[in-house]
Amino acid sequence: MSVLLFLIPIALFLGGLGLAAFLWSLRSGQYDDLDGAAARILLDDDGPDSDRDSDRDSARDSASDSARETDPDEAAKKPDDSPC
Repeated sequence: MSVLLFLIPIALFLGGLGLAAFLWSLRSGQYDDLDGAAARILLDDDGPDSDRDSDRDSARDSASDSARETDPDEAAKKPDDSPC
């Protein structure tokens, strides 16, 4: 029975903490726009295809340049020019 004297205040405190968190979320606007993100994904706000193609080509070129500079397999394939 003495355990109830310990558990009831803890339960009331946790319930009040949950209620306070819920009220905070209501006041801060956490539930204002539930469908906005779902609708925004359907909007087409990309530029023309030519802009995206040129961006993709430049990204591919820069990625291949950096891969050539840091490729360890290429360094292992190169013959050693030092005399034995």
